[in-house]
Amino acid sequence: MFSHVMLGANDIEEAKKFYDATLGAIGHRPGFVDPKGRCVYVSDGGVFLLTKPINGESASHGNGSTMGFAVDGPEAADAWHAAGIANGGTACEDAPGIREGGGVSMYLAYLRDPSGNKICALYRMP
Repeated sequence: MFSHVMLGANDIEEAKKFYDATLGAIGHRPGFVDPKGRCVYVSDGGVFLLTKPINGESASHGNGSTMGFAVDGPEAADAWHAAGIANGGTACEDAPGIREGGGVSMYLAYLRDPSGNKICALYRMP
């Protein structure tokens, strides 16, 4: 459904350190900074980018917005969360764990990245 996701970041190097750690904890390669100064992560499923806003204003998070990363299990979500906390992220929402509703069980872990974007690691329980 999606070709790419782009989030605003006030400090690309700080954001790269955070996302290299969190995405590395779930098996992705480090990002690279392209000639336009954006940090780019490429996977089989699409592209994830971090950029300073082109209007020159500060990046800000979307109130009510969350971007989720699929993980292979609860252990991967926990490793992702720990890597984020250790690299400038902030815990938000409830502690990592199982959430149930509508006949679905998911293991979720939430963080705010260094620019305040809310992100999530999600594993759909069998």
